[in-house]
Amino acid sequence: MRVLIADDHPFLRAGVEAVLCDAGLEIAASVDDGDAALAAIAREDPDVAILDVRMPGTGGVGVLQAIRTAGDLRPVILLTAELDDANLLAAMKAGVEGIVFKHGAEKRLIDAIRIVTSGDTYIDRALTERAMQLVQDKARPSPLDALTARERQISVEVARGKRNRDIADLVGMTEGSIKVYLHNIYGKLGIENRTELAILAIEEGLV
Repeated sequence: MRVLIADDHPFLRAGVEAVLCDAGLEIAASVDDGDAALAAIAREDPDVAILDVRMPGTGGVGVLQAIRTAGDLRPVILLTAELDDANLLAAMKAGVEGIVFKHGAEKRLIDAIRIVTSGDTYIDRALTERAMQLVQDKARPSPLDALTARERQISVEVARGKRNRDIADLVGMTEGSIKVYLHNIYGKLGIENRTELAILAIEEGLV
């Protein structure tokens, strides 16, 4: 079994190499960034790729997306200290086979490699459930859908902390017009002030 490792932390990468070698696996390549990982995958043709999520240049999820776009279906395991919602959804959409957290990885990585190379997935159930919840949340209509494009623009600037005068200058209106717009926005959304609007805009992903 030939394995590619991509991680920008030399100490952690050396530790992963040691664990894999002790298990009798061959290190096809060991690199420190995503672009080098893509080149090594093309050059060395490893059986499985272990990719750090956060690396200089192209991160692990970006590498996964790139090889999938190219029709490469080899098993990929993402190695990460933490995984935010955006990377989780992107990884699941790209068909990642394994996700292993760095804490305690030495105990789980060999099992993960064995499982993903046998055609199964090694992803914590909590992550799968989180991804499903995120998809469901995105499918729900947003209260901000009721706003016009201009109202959404003004809401974004409010969430960014801009004053009415600044927003007026930005969109080419008078400060009085911005106040009227905000009054209408509050009415549509059932809120009472700009603090509530800012929180809602952030929660709904406008900012």
